[in-house]
Amino acid sequence: MTRQAIGASRAITSDDPIAGVKHVVLVISGKGGVGKSTAATNLSMALGRRGYRTGLLDADIYGPSIPTMFGVTSRPFSTDGKSIEPLERFGIKLMSIGFLLDDPKSAVIWRGPMLNGALQQFLKDVNWGKLDFLVIDLPPGTGDVALTLSQRASVSGAVVITTPQQVATDDVYKSISMCKKVNIPVLGVIENMSWFVDTAGVKHELFGSGGGQAVADFAHAPLLGQVPIDQSVREWGDKGTPIVQSMPDGAIASAFMEIADKLVQAVSERADQVESAGPPVIDRGEKPDGKRRLPVTR
Repeated sequence: MTRQAIGASRAITSDDPIAGVKHVVLVISGKGGVGKSTAATNLSMALGRRGYRTGLLDADIYGPSIPTMFGVTSRPFSTDGKSIEPLERFGIKLMSIGFLLDDPKSAVIWRGPMLNGALQQFLKDVNWGKLDFLVIDLPPGTGDVALTLSQRASVSGAVVITTPQQVATDDVYKSISMCKKVNIPVLGVIENMSWFVDTAGVKHELFGSGGGQAVADFAHAPLLGQVPIDQSVREWGDKGTPIVQSMPDGAIASAFMEIADKLVQAVSERADQVESAGPPVIDRGEKPDGKRRLPVTR
């Protein structure tokens, strides 16, 4: 499939910290261990392979995974003493707290204000340049990071990661509720670890079935795709080469490419809807009860 046009840009204000970025996509899940970072990594790679200028920000300050998954051990640098140059691998611009740690096994022990300060620096002090997509890998849960992002930058929307079983979906529903409360559109859902195919070709749904579609229905968003369990994903991820790069013709890479195509379509449709709606209109008319109100409507 050829590169699709991605329509109107997100709303960019005069104080937007990443004004050169056309669309910002959050990868979220209320649950840890569902493969969120793996999905963010391979989704970024898929967008890059489709020809989109793509960056990936690892916003999981306490548990950064992107350095391992991309096999990057270098440290960021500055050419002007003011901004930080993101690292780059396989054509994807990268930033993670993991690049700044002297010891990759050391723990980051910060309270909320320090975490938020670091995240804001990764937005405004990193020279992201002009990008079609900045994918942001969020930590599990519904805490400070998502709130900071919703307040600091206009977000195109979120992609929600889940696995099929109820113990995961129960927490994922909370992340969708959070998105609604902070006005982040849910662009779609990815169901990870959907099944396993053994050497005889028999499919086993180890974690049950239907969870991804149930989450998508709850979010009123499309199910972008289902990704099976495959040992090669773990092996190549540990080697620092995402599966979309290492096995581009394989089934897993094909699944992520299809997901990327559906995401671009969802982003475009959402952007066009916002653009066609125009600016908010203040209705100053009288109501049937004779009282005047000032509701903001579209």
